[in-house]
Amino acid sequence: MKVLFIGGTGTISGAITRRAAQVGWEIYLLNRGSRNSEFKGPEYKYIKCDIFEEDSSAIKEKIVKALGKIKQFDAVCEFFAFTPEHVLRDFNIFNGLCRQYIFISSASVYQKPLSSYLVTESTPLSNPLWRYSRDKIACEEFLISKYRECGFPVTIVRPSHTYDERNVPIGVHGKNGSWQVLKRILDGKPVIIHGDGTSLWTLTHNSDFARAFVRLIGNIHAVGESVHITSDESVTWNQIYKIIADALNAELKAVHAASEFLAECSGGVYDFYGSLLGDKANSVVFDNTKLKRLAPDFCTNVRADEGIRLTVENILADSELQKEDPQFDKWCDDIIAALETAKKRFT
Repeated sequence: MKVLFIGGTGTISGAITRRAAQVGWEIYLLNRGSRNSEFKGPEYKYIKCDIFEEDSSAIKEKIVKALGKIKQFDAVCEFFAFTPEHVLRDFNIFNGLCRQYIFISSASVYQKPLSSYLVTESTPLSNPLWRYSRDKIACEEFLISKYRECGFPVTIVRPSHTYDERNVPIGVHGKNGSWQVLKRILDGKPVIIHGDGTSLWTLTHNSDFARAFVRLIGNIHAVGESVHITSDESVTWNQIYKIIADALNAELKAVHAASEFLAECSGGVYDFYGSLLGDKANSVVFDNTKLKRLAPDFCTNVRADEGIRLTVENILADSELQKEDPQFDKWCDDIIAALETAKKRFT
């Protein structure tokens, strides 16, 4: 199996790249080469380019040269397309050069607010609260139209909250990832949990996601289909933050704040309208029946508490992952102070 990954080194794609190597596939990585150092070996081949900056014809020329006598990839997996313009570019490049084109969409495309807590692939696609999700919907619509018009062999995959060893999954954070929240817990400072913390959420470890994803590559039953890949486990945000605090061996001092309030107070710095109201503030439970029909032997191996503990241990052991975010830290202090002032007014 010869597979091209556009990107291939991120939270989701890096795990898939490693899994594809484990099953013995020949892997082509098309990226700028900035994070390829961990992917060394005869199974990896590199096509260095910036897909956002270089001309489509120049990119196609590089790909055709890399293919040589192969003529087609068994699959092209796109991890860096976010707008209809991006997938139009891909269609122009890869139509005829692959037997399957897998587009990474997002589970945030599903209806917000949800009319039913149980999400299937038939749940309507609509998210007026997040531009990111609307763009992903537009990408999906374009690709499906090409599948119907000319048989472009698309498979759409929708991840939900997928995490790895470098960032713990949290709801309210700044631009430098999760470390500042962990630091606040370690320092005995209160942390903000959106809503009352009781809404249900689904976390998926990237190793579990990768095992399911690889089962879709080359799967004839997946062509023309959309499928989400998530864990079957549901946890509340209160449980998630408690797991993090326990892993840090520290006390959790939670301050709950309405998601609408956090969005209004984001000051244009943080997009909590999208990431909270358009995503994490909603209770969601995913029905993975379709995934298990396409990959009958699939089940998740990493429970939320196990995965989070491993991630916390890794972050504490690696100073490179401890990037402080004083702007977000001050914003948290200001939000908490404002809530305390409001409470004092009525007590």
